[in-house]
Amino acid sequence: MYKIIKYVILDILRNRIVIAYMILLGLLGFSLFNMNDTASKGMLSLMNVVLIIVPLVSIIFSSIYLYNSSEFIELLVSQPLRRTNLWLSLFLGLSLSLGLAFLVGCGLPVLLFHADATGYMLLLMGFLLTVIFVSIALLAGVSIRDKAKGTGLSILLWLYFTLLFDGLVLFLLFQFMDYPLEKAMIGFSALNPVDLSRVLMLLKMDVSAMMGVTSAVFKAVFGSGIGQLFALMIMFMWILFPLWLSVRKFNHKDL
Repeated sequence: MYKIIKYVILDILRNRIVIAYMILLGLLGFSLFNMNDTASKGMLSLMNVVLIIVPLVSIIFSSIYLYNSSEFIELLVSQPLRRTNLWLSLFLGLSLSLGLAFLVGCGLPVLLFHADATGYMLLLMGFLLTVIFVSIALLAGVSIRDKAKGTGLSILLWLYFTLLFDGLVLFLLFQFMDYPLEKAMIGFSALNPVDLSRVLMLLKMDVSAMMGVTSAVFKAVFGSGIGQLFALMIMFMWILFPLWLSVRKFNHKDL
């Protein structure tokens, strides 16, 4: 298992797309901090970039890497290896390599311009989003054999989590604005890891005016301390549940 993880990490870190991704994050970070008057404004701008780019690169790259490695996976399956260990090795290799690229690219400008609790929270949320969308990509990849359909599903999932979800929530709010929806909004927020990441970062920044509808309700009901703990627990569930489903599907899949 250790050898497979090491091979996947080294293979991905040599990939030009991952190197370009790391450099792009670094350039965006330095540019946003230098273009804004204060470091706090730069942090807000970088947060919006992270919430869009990190899930996109993580889910698309993981899906394509999984499909391109199908022959390598079939070869390993023919060896005396447990399928569960093989799948977890691929997951850890993808998560650690993409997470390292994010931490290096985004971490350098954050540590230079905003090395405090808010900056560390941004790095933590970016890393967790990377792992979450790698897990979702593996579930999509093992569920659909065709590369084009699997990649298309990954793009649709990214669009839902980053763009469509808040629109659906606002639509429901306007349709049922005469009813108390506070508890329901908390449940809706748990259905989107990107929204949960935004909640945790904005709670740490304490910028209530910049918070979306679900984030404001989340803060009003739970407060900063309990809200952060609850959201972190849900974030870890977003990692474990798709991974568990993908392991089950891979163990029973006819390659």
